Amino acid sequence: MSAAFRKAAKARQRPHRERAQPAARTKLGLLEKKKDYRLRAHDYHKKQNALRALQKKALDKNPDEFYFKMIRAEVKDGVHVIKQPKEEITPEQVKLMRTQDIKYVEMKRVAEAKKIERLKAELHLLDAAGSGAGRHLFFVDTEREVREFDIAAHLDTVPELVDRVYNRPTIATLQREAVKGPTDPAHLKKLAQQRKNQYDLLRQRIEREKAMFVISQKIQTRKDLLDKTHKVKVKKETTTGPAIYKFKFQRKR
Repeated sequence: MSAAFRKAAKARQRPHRERAQPAARTKLGLLEKKKDYRLRAHDYHKKQNALRALQKKALDKNPDEFYFKMIRAEVKDGVHVIKQPKEEITPEQVKLMRTQDIKYVEMKRVAEAKKIERLKAELHLLDAAGSGAGRHLFFVDTEREVREFDIAAHLDTVPELVDRVYNRPTIATLQREAVKGPTDPAHLKKLAQQRKNQYDLLRQRIEREKAMFVISQKIQTRKDLLDKTHKVKVKKETTTGPAIYKFKFQRKR
């Protein structure tokens, strides 16, 4: 085939154009391509096979078969819901569980109280900054003594140790014995920070022990409310204490 013939044939060939949609389906866009039809056919046959499998499973099912979900399930608003079994529990069992809860909380509270006592013994009730938060009062007889009052002389120590509330040796002790313990300012600052951390831990443990005590009281109150004795609420429950009820006195035989 000559080049001139191929050129003439190509000139006569019409360009390929996408087939337009009918006027009623113009809003749906262009027609889908051939490969899209293949994907739709594959999806259609897959769904048909799944439906046939479900139909076969339904036909093979024994109509007399029973399983517990038949009576524990229901359909609400088109949603399959399984009913939760209702707990069967007696008031005596609830009381016993409350008692176990109280014992557990009380055990944890006692353990926390022991840790608090151990921390207090280690810290000797010293404050973190090394100086007491309270005041140290000295009593004198005249105003002149007030004006001329010398704290270092009164405590028989050097002025550098006046601000200390613990380990404050007298002048005689300093003359008789050498200074013991760290004297480096950086080391003393580090020890003060460690002491402050210990006091923060002590405060947290004290707060935790108080919270556990409040919890145990609230559990005990709920346990007492299980009794059918007539009662009147005197005070509402708060974050720091349980509710207070006044029970009618009943003589026990």
